Amino acid sequence: MPKKSALPELTVSSRGAARLKNGHVWVYRSDIGRSDGIAPGSLVAVADPKGKPLGTALYSTASQIAVRMLSPGSVEDFTDLLKDRIRRAVAYRERVVRDTDAYRVVFGEGDFLPGLIVDRYNDILSLQILTQAMDADGVRGTVISSLQENFSPASIVERVDTRVRELEQLPPRDSAVIEGTKSSTIFTMNEVRFQYSALEGQKTGAFLDQRENYAVAEQYAHGEALDVFCYQGGFALHLARRCPHVTGVDSSRPALEVADQNAALNAREIDWIEGNAFDLLKDYSAAGRQYDTIVVDPPAFAKSRKNLETAMRGYKELNLRALKMLRAEGTLVTCSCSYHVSQADFLAMLSQAAIDAHRTVRVLELRGQAKDHPVLLNVPETAYLKAAIVYVSG
Repeated sequence: MPKKSALPELTVSSRGAARLKNGHVWVYRSDIGRSDGIAPGSLVAVADPKGKPLGTALYSTASQIAVRMLSPGSVEDFTDLLKDRIRRAVAYRERVVRDTDAYRVVFGEGDFLPGLIVDRYNDILSLQILTQAMDADGVRGTVISSLQENFSPASIVERVDTRVRELEQLPPRDSAVIEGTKSSTIFTMNEVRFQYSALEGQKTGAFLDQRENYAVAEQYAHGEALDVFCYQGGFALHLARRCPHVTGVDSSRPALEVADQNAALNAREIDWIEGNAFDLLKDYSAAGRQYDTIVVDPPAFAKSRKNLETAMRGYKELNLRALKMLRAEGTLVTCSCSYHVSQADFLAMLSQAAIDAHRTVRVLELRGQAKDHPVLLNVPETAYLKAAIVYVSG
C-alpha cells in the first residue's frame, strides 16, 4: 500500500478530479470538500472522491482557485522542490532566450511554481508573490536565496500587486528593494536599450512578453509608423530602426517621459503624443491621416468573461480605424493580452474589421508571448497574448 501522506488531506469533487487528470493544475473552491483546519498556504495531499491520491498542491483559504497542484506525487521537502524548480527555470531560459539581458525567469504555473513571478532586468531581479503559500516567510526566504545563488544580482526588488494581496487575504506590503540598494539600471532587448526604474511602471516594469514580437514587427515595418498604446516605447523604438518617422501615442505622461528617455538613449527621434487612443484614431481617421505601419497594443480590455462583449467592441473599433488609416501595402501589428479573448475570437474580430474597412488583408504571422513566458498545453490560462501581423493589400 502507498505510504500515507503526513500532509493535510483535501478531497476534490469528481469534476475537480477530472480537471486534474486532464492536465490542468487548478481546482476551484466549488470543487473541494471540507477544508476545516487547513492553514492558509499549506501543502496538501489531494485525493479524488474515492480516496485515490492525485498529488500534492498548495492551498489557499481565500482565493477562488483553492488548489494549485505542485506535483502528481508526494512532496517530501518543499524547500528542495522550490530550489530545484528555480534552477530548472533558469536553465530553460538559457536554452530559449536570446539577444537580451531582460526576461521572465519564473512564470508561475508555466514553471510549475504557482504564485511566483520573477523578472530579470540586467543586474536587478523583480519579484512578485501572488499566493498565500509563496508569501510564507520560509518560502520567501528560500526563493530569495535561490535567486541570489543563481544570479548574484545587484538588487532584488519586490513589486506588490495590492489587489491580489487583498484577494489572498495577505497583510499589506509595499513595493521595495528587499536585497541590495540599486533600484535602476539599463537593460537591452534586441540591441535596443531601455531605462529601468524598479519601483515604477506597470507589471514588474516592462512588457517582456512582447520582446520577440518587437523584433518581428521591426522586420515588417516600413515607411511612416504609428504606435498606439506605446507605453515606454517598446514597439516604437524597434520600428524607428527601419522607419524614417515614428509617432508613439499613450495616455500616460510618466510612461511617455520614460519613452523619451529611451529614445535619447538610442539616439532616435520619435514624436510622442499624450492622448486617448480611441479619440486620436477617430480624429486622425476622420482627417484622412495615413501610415505605412501601425501598431495597436492596448491593455487587457477583458479582465473577466463578463467584460468580453464590451472588450470585443473596443478591439474592433481600434482595428477598424487602424485598417482605414493604412496605406495600400501597409502593415498592421495588432495585439490582445486578454486571456478571455481567444485567438479565434480575436481573428474573427479582425476579419470583420477588415470587411467593414473595405480592406483586403493577408496574414503574415500569428504570434503569442515570448518563449520565456512558457505555455502549458493543458493549462490554457498560461497562453494569454495574441499578436497578428497582417499585410493590407488594398
